[in-house]
Amino acid sequence: MASSSANAVISSFFFLSLLIGGSFAQLSETFYDQTCPRLANVVRASVKKAIESDIRAGAKLIRLHFHDCFVNGCDGSVLLEDAPGIVSELNSPGNQGIQGLEIVDAIKADVERECPGIVSCADILAQASKDSVDVQGGPSWRVLYGRRDSRIANKTGADSNLASPFETLDQLKAKFRNVGLNTMDLVSLSGAHTFGRSRCRFFSHRFANFNNTGRPDQSLNPDYRSFLEGVCSAGADTRANFDPVTPDVFDKNYYTNLQVGKGLLQSDQELFSTPGADTIAIVNSFAEREGTFFKEFRQSMINMGNIKPLTGGQGEIRRNCRRVNSNSGLLGGEGEGSEGHDVM
Repeated sequence: MASSSANAVISSFFFLSLLIGGSFAQLSETFYDQTCPRLANVVRASVKKAIESDIRAGAKLIRLHFHDCFVNGCDGSVLLEDAPGIVSELNSPGNQGIQGLEIVDAIKADVERECPGIVSCADILAQASKDSVDVQGGPSWRVLYGRRDSRIANKTGADSNLASPFETLDQLKAKFRNVGLNTMDLVSLSGAHTFGRSRCRFFSHRFANFNNTGRPDQSLNPDYRSFLEGVCSAGADTRANFDPVTPDVFDKNYYTNLQVGKGLLQSDQELFSTPGADTIAIVNSFAEREGTFFKEFRQSMINMGNIKPLTGGQGEIRRNCRRVNSNSGLLGGEGEGSEGHDVM
């Protein structure tokens, strides 16, 4: 009797482990070892070339990966443009202005020349995000492969699931929790704002009458506010660096900036300036030791990259990252189309 109960417990635990770790079990570092063994080298070379011509290329690529994974999982759906039967996620307010589709096109073209029809756009985003980080000074990690590309987009999901620069800490936590990520993941992944830019329209509400208080955002450093007001006097679409200290290097300065009220977005500063928040201690630990930040960022990127991937016979391997295969001949070949929206 005791043996039967123990076996039942073990079986239940094993089944639960399969459910929780299913995506990890289906993705693998060695997925392309036989079919596209030079994939990592090809993508890295393409990413380096993009960064050499556009210092913001890395930030654009990692943002695409973030916005992909938070809507229906990491399935390349963020890259799909409007087509018959498809309402693009690019039309969502959270994606208005997103850039980098032409960079993905170039990487995809390089990969297709190396191993045609083998590598998904979703896997290219995962690998390109890793390369974007370590090429600009950040940590490296082993990317897990095996994702397939979605044949559908989910604009409604993008409308509700993507984090907003205007949100409170509780709202941000809820959106991360909804995709299986925790508070450590929230603080770690927010550190991607250590490079890149944002347009003034996404933070200028902090300058005056913040949340109808009649005053500026009190968590925004007054000297920094004055500097930003000068930058934004050129217009709402003017860009400011996320990190005013080392804007093009992936380092821990995002967190040291938060400690002195120099988080660019409200959603950035919320991590440190929300009274009593459990995120404050994490920010302090990352600001103190870059190695701690890098370690947690690496793990959180792996966690995010494993959100609900399509695997096996699900989805497809798109020939053109902007089009599902059944429509690619009708709607344009590889690399055709607009350069995407333009927000950050």
